[in-house]
Amino acid sequence: MTALGCGCVGQSVLSRGAHGGPMMVSVGFAMAVTVAVYVTGGVSGGHINPAVSLAMCVTGRLKWTKLPIYILAQLLGAFVGAAAVFGIYYNAFMDFSDGKLEVTGPNATAQIFATYPAPYLSLINGFADQVMSTAVLLLAIFAIFDTKNNSVPKGLEPIAVGLLIIVLTSSLGMNSGCAMNPARDLGPRLFTAIAGWGMEVFTAGNNWWWVPIVAPMLGAVLGAMIYIIFIEMHHSDPPSEEENDAHTKYELTNMA
Repeated sequence: MTALGCGCVGQSVLSRGAHGGPMMVSVGFAMAVTVAVYVTGGVSGGHINPAVSLAMCVTGRLKWTKLPIYILAQLLGAFVGAAAVFGIYYNAFMDFSDGKLEVTGPNATAQIFATYPAPYLSLINGFADQVMSTAVLLLAIFAIFDTKNNSVPKGLEPIAVGLLIIVLTSSLGMNSGCAMNPARDLGPRLFTAIAGWGMEVFTAGNNWWWVPIVAPMLGAVLGAMIYIIFIEMHHSDPPSEEENDAHTKYELTNMA
């Protein structure tokens, strides 16, 4: 997810818009999520987001003992994915800013890897932004995988998740890039701190770095609980086989 998603951002930034823009980043990152869920879904359930894993634990869908392992793997994967993007585009990075790796300014490239707030955005507004976007993400994910709801046909769930990412980034991405994933943000941010951008990656944006870590975790639990309380708990019990048979006979009789 990080290698392909941040690669889309890198291509857009390093080409100064010639090879992409906001829409390509939105669609590209969404398809990166889709590919990642298809690749890992059969083994881990497609957990590529600590916020999703936490929500699954809180709602009893995942054992708590697995949470630290999942989060560690997600962080490591995001870190390695960021390193892959930097390696592939290394010459482009050097050409873009004459060998300087900058966090802010017209030649900034740190935003390729992690999210940073728009100049007008306050920490409070940014925190609310991330809580809301992640809450909507989990609300929709729970609906997509809810077999008692209008569930997506088996095997197409990752595509539905990808479409969900497109609408979220298209509607809620302007403030700070719509991270919604602590590992996707922190892993690459750690990489940039080590790779040459320095500790400014943690102080930029009025010490923004903690917002895309804490807010999505809170938003994920909020979204999951909203779905369970207002939707999942109100599903009617499925009819028994006898009721199904009687209903089918009734329909056939009327059709005759």
